[in-house]
Amino acid sequence: MKLAIIGATGQAGSLILNEALERQVDVTAIVRSPEKLVVDVPYIKKDLYDLTREDLTPFDVVVDAFRPPMGKEDLHQTSLQHLIDLLSGTDTRLLVVGGASSLYLDDQKTQRMIDVSNPNAPYYPTAYNMYQAFLELPKTKNLYWGYLSPAANFVPNGRRTGHYQLSDDRLKANSQGNSEISMADYAIAMVDEALRNKHANQHFSVVSL
Repeated sequence: MKLAIIGATGQAGSLILNEALERQVDVTAIVRSPEKLVVDVPYIKKDLYDLTREDLTPFDVVVDAFRPPMGKEDLHQTSLQHLIDLLSGTDTRLLVVGGASSLYLDDQKTQRMIDVSNPNAPYYPTAYNMYQAFLELPKTKNLYWGYLSPAANFVPNGRRTGHYQLSDDRLKANSQGNSEISMADYAIAMVDEALRNKHANQHFSVVSL
C-alpha cells in the first residue's frame, strides 16, 4: 500500500508519519517545508492548494493532516474541498484527521459538540470551520473517504499506550469517564484504518481505553 500524508511535519501528521514508518509502510510526506522533516522519507514539496489529481492518484490512501495557522481557520473548509475535488471519481481514499466538534452528544443524534461550544472560546474558530468542512464529505458523490474524530480532549504530548477503542460518530468516554486520546494513540488508529479499511465512507471516532 502506498500512503501519502499532507501536513506530515505538524503535530498529528508527524506522529502518523512516524507510526507508518515504524510499520514499514510505503509512505510519502507532502509538505511545504521538507527541511522540517526529522526523518528520512520520500517527500513532495508542494502547497496543499497547488496539489493536482496527478500528484495524489498514485497513492492508495491520502491522509489529510493539514492544520492552518491561527487566524486562517477558514482554510479548513477550502483545503478539504480542494482535496475532495481532486479525489472524487478516483480510487484513492481520503482519510481526514478530523475534529470532535462534529461528534454527536446523544444516541438520538440530535445535538453535536459544536452546538454546545462557546462561540467566544479560543478554540471555536477551529471547531466551527472543521465542522463546516466535514459536512461536505457525506454529500460528495464518487469519493472514497473516512473521517476520524478524536475524543474531546486531543492530547498533543500524551503517552503512547498502544491501545484505543473505536466508536461511531457519537462522543464517547473511556473507562474512567474521560473523553480523551493522545495524538500518539490517535496516530495508531489512523494507520490501522489506512491499512485495514474498516470504515469506508464513514465518520468514526477514537477514545483511550
